[in-house]
Amino acid sequence: MNNVTEFVLLGLSQNKKIKNLCFLLFLFCYIAIWMGNLLVMISITCSPLIDQPMYFFLNNLALSDLCYTSTVTPKLVTDLLAESNMISYTSCMAQLFAMHFFGGIEIFILTAMAYDRYVAICKPLHYTIIMNRQRCYTIVTASCTGAFLHSFFQCLLTINLPFCGPNEIDHYFCDVYPLLKLACTDTYQVGILVVANSGMMGLVTFVVLVLSYLLILYTIRAYPAESRTKALSTCSSHITVVVLFFVPVLFIYIRPTTTFPEDKVFALFYTIIAPMFNPLIYTFRNVEMKSALRKVWCQKLCFIGRQII
Repeated sequence: MNNVTEFVLLGLSQNKKIKNLCFLLFLFCYIAIWMGNLLVMISITCSPLIDQPMYFFLNNLALSDLCYTSTVTPKLVTDLLAESNMISYTSCMAQLFAMHFFGGIEIFILTAMAYDRYVAICKPLHYTIIMNRQRCYTIVTASCTGAFLHSFFQCLLTINLPFCGPNEIDHYFCDVYPLLKLACTDTYQVGILVVANSGMMGLVTFVVLVLSYLLILYTIRAYPAESRTKALSTCSSHITVVVLFFVPVLFIYIRPTTTFPEDKVFALFYTIIAPMFNPLIYTFRNVEMKSALRKVWCQKLCFIGRQII
């Protein structure tokens, strides 16, 4: 039984000057996220790179980044200028579902990218057979299905909670742990299920990713120097993205039901900072990606120039 029809998001700070500064900062970040990820998507889609599994997954990662950050950042930016930051109960549950859905897709896509690099480096002769286009589509479909089940279960746990008292969420978006804190019932068992759902999923995926990259690093020891350098360059980009995303996620979701003031800062890493830096990491550390950017955008600029003339 719910007496609460809307929640108050306390946000990052109540200080007016800090809020104005954060507004400019996160507005810039959101614009950079859109520009960077759209640049990656267009460059891959309009070049032969789309036929390669790694870039096919990178294209899907960029799309999931855009969707994921768009569930949180627009609301955060507008709330920084508003006097009162209200969100309805329905909108709160919708945001919770969307955030965990697109976040789950991102986790599974990162795992697929690690598997792709493992096959490419450890089983190069079988790579084209194993990572055929049909399998790539199957992996993306499975990622979306797994993310949906994860998010549905997460929302099911939260929707069944009764909210009958305080309605102030000490966060800048609706998430499970701040909502559990407001529920007027014992949430211990629900908290254990949340850890099993979100925390263990993140931990198991992270361990699998670390093991796969360790296996890759072990395999490339016997490679020639040039091949080893290329493999290390590609894998280091992936590892950087994995650490940037997973470490804050594990800090928040692997522990028992409790909240800390630092949670909001850590949440910024996987909701805004990681989606903003992903295009930079994959572009500037990847020769093929930089070449595709030059070819695609030089052709487009030349075409526009001829049209103007």
